[in-house]
Amino acid sequence: MTAVQAQHVLKTEDRLQEMTEKYGQFETLDLIEAMVKQEFSGEIALVSSFGAEAVVLLDLVAQVDKNVPVIFIDTRKLFGETLRYRDKVAETLGLTNIISVQPDPVDVEAEDKNGLLWSRNVDACCDLRKVRPLARAMDQYAAWFTGRKRFQASTRANIPLIEQDGSKFKINPLAHWDAAALEKHMQSRNLPRHPLVEDGYPSIGCMPCTRRVEPGEDARAGRWAGIEKTECGIHIAENI
Repeated sequence: MTAVQAQHVLKTEDRLQEMTEKYGQFETLDLIEAMVKQEFSGEIALVSSFGAEAVVLLDLVAQVDKNVPVIFIDTRKLFGETLRYRDKVAETLGLTNIISVQPDPVDVEAEDKNGLLWSRNVDACCDLRKVRPLARAMDQYAAWFTGRKRFQASTRANIPLIEQDGSKFKINPLAHWDAAALEKHMQSRNLPRHPLVEDGYPSIGCMPCTRRVEPGEDARAGRWAGIEKTECGIHIAENI
């Protein structure tokens, strides 16, 4: 690490501490508004999978500013229901700035010509189809909203509201929300629901790597079932 890089890291860490102290006790909607209109005006995006619970954060951000960039990673391996749900949610909430990103076709031709990379090397598939497309899309932003929540899995139990993630800041406005709070918000706002939830999919990713969840399992137990993988890689700091 060069001296300039080290100085940048220190400044970033100082800013993280300042924001944590300033906004750590804010209500969710107030936190979102502060990030959009004060801390990262024009420099923040919402990264959304339009999955099972995504509509809650999308709705909250839309209440602040319907034109906040919403980055949607179309891996080309998603359920058709997810693509149709994305369009329905966008229309319902009046979202005006959805940015759909896809894997580089040149990379796909070189690394996954037959479309079965997921069956041979799931980490490489996620890197090709999710991590790299998002990294390219995030180049112009300093921060991003995520919909991660502590209750979703043991690996997410300590998610902070604001964190440093590589060169970016990551804001997790729903980190402390539980399933009951999400359900209450969805009902009170009459928000559309992902059609696969009723079919036993509380967490929805790419079609080949997502299965139904059995009673008593973590909500994310259906993701990459049977292997130790629990995250696609976009939440690993050095990747974005």
